[in-house]
Amino acid sequence: MFENLQKYHVVLASNSPRRKELLANLGIKFDVRTLHGIDESYPPELVGEEVALHIVGKKAAAYQATMAPDELVVTADTIVCVDERVLGKPADADDARAMLRMLSGRQHHVVTAVGITTADRTRTFAVTTEVTFAQLSDEVIDHYIEVYRPYDKAGAYGIQEWIGHVGVKSINGSFFNVMGLPVQRLFQELQKIN
Repeated sequence: MFENLQKYHVVLASNSPRRKELLANLGIKFDVRTLHGIDESYPPELVGEEVALHIVGKKAAAYQATMAPDELVVTADTIVCVDERVLGKPADADDARAMLRMLSGRQHHVVTAVGITTADRTRTFAVTTEVTFAQLSDEVIDHYIEVYRPYDKAGAYGIQEWIGHVGVKSINGSFFNVMGLPVQRLFQELQKIN
């Protein structure tokens, strides 16, 4: 299916088990390599999709500086936006609780930006999915945080986990994007690589 990728050694620049699973489901052979210490800050005037694209651009640049000529590196960054506020990964249980209370009974947007980097160029894109949560009681929020410890997830939740089953009222857009990798769009973009 991906004859155009045969000349590349594909690398996923993420330790996320969800991203590993989603990329593997496309039928692509890849290795995982992560760089630590990449600055994920962004200028305060950026909003929504701009934030995710800025961060994924920084990640792609960090990998491009060290990659082999035959490598193709996939980078990604997911953010949650509610009322123009960007929610990243929670620092602790109190931060996670505050995020989930903010999302409770409301609509928010999940944006995943993806970078496809080769030795000579980077192509980036972003996909946005609209998610609406039902009203979440403190008991539900506390149970989720205690059992699932969502400290590695933007917005303090994983849609594929228990909270997604009991809390997500509706979704408009890619479910897999909310998991952290918009695989349908990634499939299209990878087919364009030459």
